[in-house]
Amino acid sequence: MKIKDITNYLEQLAPLSYQESYDNSGLLVGSRDLEISGVSITLDVTEEVIDEAIKNGDNLIIAHHPLIFKGLKSLTGKHWVEKCVLKAIKNDIAIYAIHTNLDHVHTGVNAKISEKLGLTKLEVLSPKKDTLSKLVTFVPTANKQTILEAMYAAGAGQIGNYDHCSFQTSGIGTFRPGDQANPHIGKNNEDESVEETRIEVIFPSHDSGKVIAALTDSHPYEEVAYYLTSLNNDNQEVGAGMIGELPESIPAMEFLQLLKDKMNTECVRHTELCKSEIKKVAVCGGAGSFLLTKAKNKRADVFISGDFKYHDFFEAENKIIIADIGHYESEQFTKDLLYDILSKKFTNIAFRLSEVLTNPINYL
Repeated sequence: MKIKDITNYLEQLAPLSYQESYDNSGLLVGSRDLEISGVSITLDVTEEVIDEAIKNGDNLIIAHHPLIFKGLKSLTGKHWVEKCVLKAIKNDIAIYAIHTNLDHVHTGVNAKISEKLGLTKLEVLSPKKDTLSKLVTFVPTANKQTILEAMYAAGAGQIGNYDHCSFQTSGIGTFRPGDQANPHIGKNNEDESVEETRIEVIFPSHDSGKVIAALTDSHPYEEVAYYLTSLNNDNQEVGAGMIGELPESIPAMEFLQLLKDKMNTECVRHTELCKSEIKKVAVCGGAGSFLLTKAKNKRADVFISGDFKYHDFFEAENKIIIADIGHYESEQFTKDLLYDILSKKFTNIAFRLSEVLTNPINYL
């Protein structure tokens, strides 16, 4: 088993194209062709995490936060990031980050927070645009179902909780094969008309190559006609934050205590309890103040995230409760999420949750 077997799988679940432009997810140190001896899973990469991996014989570290965020102009060990990179290279340890791309998938970081809090009726709080494509093609009606099944298997036709979605219209296709053509239907230099179906399907843009390959491999024509369009639509399955509901309303102070217990945090910084009861809850792992307006517009009773600045709390405007539980605290269960996903898929590899507490913040 090689590192690329795991990273390829992770990138199917959380495509790198879903990360923010400022981010640096992916393989940061090491070779994809390295044979795996063991995998450490952590929120952050520190020297202590690398030492732990060395001790356990793990040569792949999967982290949520990228170790390398800004460009490195030297590797002299003068900075803690450089020290980590040097130590990893010297010990043949690969480092992989799965950051905002994991934040943005429907089953990712925010789904884990929602699970811990018992939320249901989950929706993405701020769906991403420009992540979908539409393919239009023309196929002999007799071959329609075979071609559709091939494209569905490649990732086309999934819209929310529905699959095998397409739009179809019937018509007549005309063509004349040239001297060098090898037509499936018709004869060289003779006009031909065929009963055809126009098929339209939507899919994630990162699957374009697979869907087009499925189309051309299953299509009987020597030359396959199609066109591909990028869509500006919101992708309801991909985006920042999540919103859901508690099974039943509970008093605001009781909810904050529940939040403190479930998220294993020593401190919840919050605004005035302008809501007496909590039912609708918005969450965002990490630093989520940029989503506050979205949470208010969705009429959430409370918005849970981390890293709110002093002046950000005024923006609640007594319309919503802000509950800042801390950056690390909001994302700490991402390790468990990754462990569960990977250990179920790869049963012949040793996965370990790092026991190093990487939270740089302490509370008195």
